[in-house]
Amino acid sequence: MNEFAARRDQLLASIGRGAVLLSSAPVAIRNRDVEHAYRQDSDFHYLSGFDEPQSALLLTTEHDEHRFVLFVRPRKREREIWDGPRAGLEGAVRDFGADAAYPIDELEKRLPDYLGSVDTLHVSLGEDPAFDKMLFSVLSGLRRGARRGKNAPDTLVDPAAHLHELRLRKDAVEVEAMRRAAEITREAHLRAMQLAEPGKREYELEAELLHVFRKHGSERPAYDSIVGSGPNATILHYRAGNRALGDGELVLIDAGCEYDYYASDVTRTFPVNGKFANEQRAAYEIVLRAQKDALELVRPGVTLQDVHERAVRTITEGLVDIGLLDGKLDTLVEEKKYEPFYMHRTSHWLGMDVHDVGRYFVDGKQRPLETGFVLTVEPGLY
Repeated sequence: MNEFAARRDQLLASIGRGAVLLSSAPVAIRNRDVEHAYRQDSDFHYLSGFDEPQSALLLTTEHDEHRFVLFVRPRKREREIWDGPRAGLEGAVRDFGADAAYPIDELEKRLPDYLGSVDTLHVSLGEDPAFDKMLFSVLSGLRRGARRGKNAPDTLVDPAAHLHELRLRKDAVEVEAMRRAAEITREAHLRAMQLAEPGKREYELEAELLHVFRKHGSERPAYDSIVGSGPNATILHYRAGNRALGDGELVLIDAGCEYDYYASDVTRTFPVNGKFANEQRAAYEIVLRAQKDALELVRPGVTLQDVHERAVRTITEGLVDIGLLDGKLDTLVEEKKYEPFYMHRTSHWLGMDVHDVGRYFVDGKQRPLETGFVLTVEPGLY
């Protein structure tokens, strides 16, 4: 658990004096009394490793003994029979390093003891109305108790300002998890390519992806897998359907697994029958060349806009070469004549979320890449 403690220390050092309050991800109902598979909020897991629902996390610089407090579901035998074991109060301290732990039902009662001496509270609002209502009730109570020496925080700050900057810079543990996610994803894509043949359904390839993900310890896909054959391959957010793969067609797979809460993101296009037709090969080679050119540019000091512009120029040049665009290269790029064929950006941050956190602009300018940033490089031609 050392990496989680180090992150908490980094965050508290970053905010100076104050407290951070996070709520766990809510349980989402799929339909009637069936729940979606639970996945903890990324910020919450990043700081604690704790992945149970109905929990809250408090970090503070203003308590003599309790810098890290967890509010969790208590152990309850009759519920654990149905839903599995809980860490409980003892486990929150023993296994997750909390200085103190309380039942989640006592959050509203206990918070005044921790927030009464805090001037600045870093908390995310507007996502859970019940949580917001509880917090505002606590703050109102503290204001009313000012004559008893308790004061409500006078400043509320979005924790993303500090926390997401920490998450943007990946440490060695995170990079290793992301390498493993990429390795598993690579094997899954290769498996789907090997089994693709005319007549197979898109959902059959999706099933192979999921099989390889789980076989190698991935908890879940990082996002819903895109498996599009024929005309479906040009729909950017298409989901694997029941269309049969046709002989002579291409199939696009955009899929990545999540490993230890870290995402991968890989898109590849290949011929169903194992052999590109001439026009298919020409398009494929343009995209491959654009990806290689963009990758060569990636280094500290370069911006994502620089990477995108390199890919755009290569793709536009390729479109001229195969006769889909006509004119001077600089003019075509400036007038964005490539956009009907390439309508999205080349890169985004990658981490615990597939579109990971962290600002893209600093002081109104594209931020330069730094060591520890992880990004995708995925040009396309539609």
